Amino acid sequence: MSDTPATKSGFSLRGPGMSKFLEVYGIILVVVVMMLVLAVIKPEVFLSAQNLTNILKQNASLALLALGMYVVIVTAGIDLSVGSIMGLSMVCLAVASKAGVPWPIVLLIGPAIGLLVGWVNGVGLTVLKLPHPFIMTLGTLNVARGLTYLISNGAPISGLQPEVRFIGQAYFGFGMAPPAGIPASMLLVAVCAIGLWFFLEKTNMGRHIFAIGGNPHAARVSGINVDRTLVVVYMISGFMAGLSGLLLAGRTDSGFPNAGIGIELDAIAAVIIGGASFFGGRGTVLGVLAGVLIMGILRNGLNINNVSAFWQQILIGLVIIIAVYIDVLRRRAAVRR
Repeated sequence: MSDTPATKSGFSLRGPGMSKFLEVYGIILVVVVMMLVLAVIKPEVFLSAQNLTNILKQNASLALLALGMYVVIVTAGIDLSVGSIMGLSMVCLAVASKAGVPWPIVLLIGPAIGLLVGWVNGVGLTVLKLPHPFIMTLGTLNVARGLTYLISNGAPISGLQPEVRFIGQAYFGFGMAPPAGIPASMLLVAVCAIGLWFFLEKTNMGRHIFAIGGNPHAARVSGINVDRTLVVVYMISGFMAGLSGLLLAGRTDSGFPNAGIGIELDAIAAVIIGGASFFGGRGTVLGVLAGVLIMGILRNGLNINNVSAFWQQILIGLVIIIAVYIDVLRRRAAVRR
């Protein structure tokens, strides 16, 4: 039997080529299909420049949180404190802004607080030899949230400097009428995503992170400083959470103490939906961004179709369960191979 063109090229619809293609780009196809469906159902609303801009702007903070959470999940860990770090960063930079601290310093306060709490998470996990990062990050979740309420006295702090608001509110119209265009916050997300991709794929530390997720014992035996690498991992997660707080503060022109409550679950969901594994050692930056878009488009589509917020919660929960189950099936298939 003669070879078909598909088998000659090494790419078969049933072979490893298609399997690899779907593994890498399948999540992008899901995003495209969702957009096509909503474009058919509500074209005049969903396809409007303003609506598409809103989807990007509203999900910029979640995208940064998810990128940081992704690095943690690659090591088979979890960071429950990112929502509280976001809230603490927002309140601290808002207090500084109201006090007249120069705006360049105000812009650095959120990410700096994130780095500090992330360092505490990493050092606490490795030095105290805690059995799982769930415990350490659950503790810092409560500590950071308590500090947020103490500093703000439980009340929002508004009236930030224009330079602080810029990154959360500005957009580049490229000839489109306001408020359409590309949000400045999404450009920041793009820069962070590219930087994180380069770090994970092109540096020794990045390769060590994947190695730890694949098999921490083997990584330690091979000479990788696992403890130091984990500290860096949680500092990256904290930094991204602090940067996310800066974006949200700029967008809302305030630091409010309830910001970020429960958003760590959305970040975890976006990472898993995007194809990363709870078991560690796998995932892509592109997949994480696609996971954020899926959640954003799903919520937006349900909103413009007037679906109850309660049903939205149920549907998103089902999507998360399905994504995790697919991860389990994928892992079983890998073990059989």
